[in-house]
Amino acid sequence: MHNFNLKMLVASIAVSSVFPALAQEPALLNEMIVTSSRIATPLRQVGTSVAVITAEDIQARGSLSLVDVLRSLPSIAVSNSGGAGKTTTLRIRGEEGFRTITLLDGLKLSDPSSTQVQPQLEHTLSTGVERVEVLRGPQGFNYGADAGGVINISTQPGSAGLRSQIDAQSGSFGTQQLAANISGGNEKADMFISGARYTTEGFNNQTADNVLADKDGYQNTSFHSRVGVNITDQLRVDLVHRDVTGKSEFDGCFDPATFGTAYDCDSDYEQQATRLSAQYQSEGIAHQLAWSNTGTDRENFTLGESSFTSSGEIERLEYLGNISRIAGLNLVYGVDSEQENNNGDTRRQTGYYLEYLSDFSQNFFITAGVRQDDNDDFGTHTSYRLTTAWITDLQQHGTVKLRANYGTGFRAPSLFEGAYNSGPWASPPASLTSLTEETSKGYEAAAEYFSVQGLRVELVYFNQTVRDAIYFDLATFSGYLQDIGDSESEGVELSASLPLSEQLSLTANYTWNDTRRPDGQQRQRRPKDLGNIGLSYLAADERLGLHAFYRTSRRAVDQLGSTILDLDNYQVIDLSANYRLNTNVELYGRLENVGDVRFEEVLGYNNARRAAYIGVRINL
Repeated sequence: MHNFNLKMLVASIAVSSVFPALAQEPALLNEMIVTSSRIATPLRQVGTSVAVITAEDIQARGSLSLVDVLRSLPSIAVSNSGGAGKTTTLRIRGEEGFRTITLLDGLKLSDPSSTQVQPQLEHTLSTGVERVEVLRGPQGFNYGADAGGVINISTQPGSAGLRSQIDAQSGSFGTQQLAANISGGNEKADMFISGARYTTEGFNNQTADNVLADKDGYQNTSFHSRVGVNITDQLRVDLVHRDVTGKSEFDGCFDPATFGTAYDCDSDYEQQATRLSAQYQSEGIAHQLAWSNTGTDRENFTLGESSFTSSGEIERLEYLGNISRIAGLNLVYGVDSEQENNNGDTRRQTGYYLEYLSDFSQNFFITAGVRQDDNDDFGTHTSYRLTTAWITDLQQHGTVKLRANYGTGFRAPSLFEGAYNSGPWASPPASLTSLTEETSKGYEAAAEYFSVQGLRVELVYFNQTVRDAIYFDLATFSGYLQDIGDSESEGVELSASLPLSEQLSLTANYTWNDTRRPDGQQRQRRPKDLGNIGLSYLAADERLGLHAFYRTSRRAVDQLGSTILDLDNYQVIDLSANYRLNTNVELYGRLENVGDVRFEEVLGYNNARRAAYIGVRINL
């Protein structure tokens, strides 16, 4: 199963002519997906794996952290280092978080001040989020994404008239959140503004902290705004701004006075991001030009004294074009130029891409794209992607969709990785290592079934590799090294959603993911088995909602020095409920980790035990 045969991508060409044109098909197949090719495309035509979370899903779960909502999707594993606001890594199909691009209303949330340029999702709240699309695997070539994929987050759209919402929540660990948003619009303009203040006293972060054994809290203040103006029927301008401040207490920092470990540690994080874009659209042609800037500052404290500071900035200019006016031809093309700054070191990378989307058949679709990146330090690299999707109608029995794809990507070592190896903190072997770029490739084959009654079943096999993966030397802490050769990730995803009745619905997914380093060892913090089950009840009058969520993680490992150790297998059940008193007021509550299960997702770090929360949501 490790050798990919390109014939699987084109085999359906020969058989598609045997089947008649599609009859009436399930409505879900016409859901518009944006993330796969950067333009709105019906799901029936998409040849990649894209999962969707809606505002209704987020409210059903009730979680304040967007990461905890994303856990429910196939192939998403999360490693949290001891509570809210602590270092958190989200891995898609076993790939590190820095190989995944995260966008919010078009803003690239990458943090250039960190060791790798990746989003700090532990500081991203679920407040105001309307929709999330997650593209899995090395298929995000037109974003410049690597092996992980793309997380595309959208906030609530501006609506006709004016509406606002106030959301207050309180519960265990001294947790409180107050959030508010306002949105509105007309034919000429629309806007969305949201703000949230979240605080928690937390719990003891690290199992080794038997000195203070104190609570390690977290504070988050988030502001997000989006304003759009329709200058003409064809020309629109959007301005997005985001400001996030996070203050976190944690354990296990370095004490420069004693050269030992301290348990009174603090981290301050601040990110400001702005994006200005203009879109012009006429019949069969569209253009978008955007400028964005993301700046991040962080400072760590040990025993109240500053011990580490870092800052970074990403300035990005991008153009996206789409031509669909010619029958049978749909082209997506663009260019993006990004300058990264990490503590004064700078680098620019410019990418050009072109993708063809077929429009010659009603039941067979292909895309073919190529991208070239020019990096100041690591030269020119070419990535490409090929996808196919074929749909056949089974009359009253539903619709079957078969799809497959193949894609490649690359990632240059971050400025921090290179600077660390040449700096005073590095030692052999890292100080003697000249880091080179990582390259990735992957393919998948999938079958989906849709019934008119609403059942959807998806089965996916994927296989992907990262060549010469960069990692931090946890054995001797010498710096950054490379696993010379292929780090592999192979797996199967099985997902289903089923309306059991008019009031009751079921969702479930299971992922088997086998990850290996070039020496054959299992890659760290990547469970081989992930599972999720969700059961939701909505009363006939739509006033009462009851929800139960089950998740499990099994067969993950971590590293202590040069020793590989098994992480805990665990199963967690969360419950939530909401009741609408009237058209304006809704009460809700949730119980997390009902079984009070103790486990570690990162070796030596505690998890949140049983917790209860209650809140009120007021719509004005």
